[in-house]
Amino acid sequence: MKNTDIILKSPKYNKYLDELHYLERNRFFCRHNYEHFVSVARICYILKLEEDVDVEKDMVYSTALLHDLGRVVEIKEGINHAKASVDIAREILEDTEFSEDEKERILNCISSHRGKNLDKDKFFDIFYRADKFSRDCFRCPAYKECNWSFEKKNHTIIY
Repeated sequence: MKNTDIILKSPKYNKYLDELHYLERNRFFCRHNYEHFVSVARICYILKLEEDVDVEKDMVYSTALLHDLGRVVEIKEGINHAKASVDIAREILEDTEFSEDEKERILNCISSHRGKNLDKDKFFDIFYRADKFSRDCFRCPAYKECNWSFEKKNHTIIY
């Protein structure tokens, strides 16, 4: 996973990751941290294999590592984190060896990761679901205070 490793070693990536960790240090609800990113990647990859979705493992992991970095901008400036994550990801992806088409696919997936996407690209759909499945609502101390509906919360391990 050459591009995933490039991202993981990127000073830009690690600057945002460290800042996000700091900004969410007292967050009571689910955090947007490295563990969440890797959980999303692993679940998305399982879905990719189960549903035979045409997407490379490197792209799955790279997308997951980048998809919530915009929370830094959302916390500081109030800008939607999906939009801000696209801007940050675009900058970090410049240092990777993904083709321009692959970069656009990653950016489009990040852009749409907060809502169900009926787009013809199944990658967007499995990524959206993996992001939601990654949350362990059933053991969360913020369960009662969380604004996710009962139907949206995970009540058991799915993946």
